[in-house]
Amino acid sequence: MLIREIRDILNAELLEGEHLLDTEVHTACGSDMMSDVLAYVKDQSVLITGLLNQQAIRTAAMMDMVCVIFVRGKRPGEDILQVARENGIAVMTTKHRMFTTCGMLYAAGLNGGLKRDEQ
Repeated sequence: MLIREIRDILNAELLEGEHLLDTEVHTACGSDMMSDVLAYVKDQSVLITGLLNQQAIRTAAMMDMVCVIFVRGKRPGEDILQVARENGIAVMTTKHRMFTTCGMLYAAGLNGGLKRDEQ
């Protein structure tokens, strides 16, 4: 799935990373706990979160993610967008709640991906 398609499915607003719209992604995760993302996420390309701070972007960068979606209409400030810009991460906001956002993307074919020992 392309980041462009994610934007359209969620009726999201792209706030940063227009040059990344044609980047293909295969998996996503949803979490507000960045420690869980660091501990359990493997090979996900998209982070769906309601945690509105630089740590969400920095965690995504550490995990080689290419897109962060803020849920519930949360809008990051310029400081957060600057960190995303510096790390080559697309940033979107959607009015949907996290559960709905994850469900919509899953129904459209984006999966969560599991570590081998969790299957």
